Amino acid sequence: MNNMSRIVVCDGNEAAAWAVQRARVDVVAVYPITPQSSLVESLAKFIAEGELDAELMNVESEHSVLSALQGACLAGARTYTATSGPGLAFMFEPYVRTPGLRLPMVVSLVNRDMLSPQCVWGGQQDVMTVRDAGWIQIFCESAQEVLDTVIMAYRIAEHPSVMLPVNVNHDGNYLSYGVTRVEIPEQVAVDRFLGEKNVNWHAALDPERPMAVDPLTGGADAEGAARFVAYRRSLCRGMQNALSVISEVHADWARAFGRQYAPLVEEYRLDDAEIGLVTIGSMSGAAKDAADVARTEGIRVGVIRIKTFRPFPVEAFIRAARKVRALGVVDRAVSYGWNCGPVYQDVLAALFASGQRMPALSFIGGLAGADLTDAHFARVIALTHAALTPGAAHTAAPVWLNAGAEDTP
Repeated sequence: MNNMSRIVVCDGNEAAAWAVQRARVDVVAVYPITPQSSLVESLAKFIAEGELDAELMNVESEHSVLSALQGACLAGARTYTATSGPGLAFMFEPYVRTPGLRLPMVVSLVNRDMLSPQCVWGGQQDVMTVRDAGWIQIFCESAQEVLDTVIMAYRIAEHPSVMLPVNVNHDGNYLSYGVTRVEIPEQVAVDRFLGEKNVNWHAALDPERPMAVDPLTGGADAEGAARFVAYRRSLCRGMQNALSVISEVHADWARAFGRQYAPLVEEYRLDDAEIGLVTIGSMSGAAKDAADVARTEGIRVGVIRIKTFRPFPVEAFIRAARKVRALGVVDRAVSYGWNCGPVYQDVLAALFASGQRMPALSFIGGLAGADLTDAHFARVIALTHAALTPGAAHTAAPVWLNAGAEDTP
């Protein structure tokens, strides 16, 4: 317990709120939506009771939330909000604008499945729908990791070689409402870790220095097209720079606070593994438990947990994947165009780019808040292990977990 000021028992939403309080944000804009509501309610309480000196904007919609924060960020404020599912969809226009403006915001996505059918439960369809909108996407496994990662996200977003918005994702229901022990770092240690705010060195709204923000760029003329391409290349460069910055920030956090997380890809029991389970988010704990059980039965299983999903950490993932002979990739979302999970798509792309060839199976489960249990992962392990049998046929079609009688490859 290094630089720890207090211990609380709270859920993942409150853990995120404590992180925002410790980061000393200047402006919080809120529009509650399940399963995010208690997060912004906690922040409103902190502000009302004087534990957080910030401006609270209770606006009329998610679209207004992010639009208002764009102005605040351009004026030099450190900002924060959170949303889920349909709220993220309503936020889409300012959402896709934010990375192009190179605004170093932090926004928690309390992941929720999307419509329709109607659903207010956990799932990752919301974030996977916007996975290539230009935001850095980081996924957490525990409430403690939520707290620590939200604080780290400000260092990542505000780094001069990155200057991009960050989504810190935690699964709705399981992490948003799951209560556990959480260590809150002391304020002075967080201040030292984050340093001075570095929000708007590249652009600042200032009445003494009027400027246009987001002018019309591009068009048919060569000069305009070249400017537009320069913006896009710069954003891509910032995303790639983020890989090393994320690693550096996590290393600094471990030194300062004594809690260490794999910044890009976590490897669990991979050194002698034959097969690897690829997971993302809160499902990873059940996968690790299932791997432990399988090893008692003589099946050498490891887990590859993706923490940083955008930018996709190709090199770190391939280093892990090369230790095994087959992969079982478990998604909590659907890629409709490819009839598989979106993480599975990225896994195939990374394997192809590296020249790596091995059986890789797609599993989809945990939709609409359904449990992903040890039993589900035991099935993933059995089918993935069977793919190692010489001459075994395996299909690219997904195995639908939680599907009852229709649960067939």
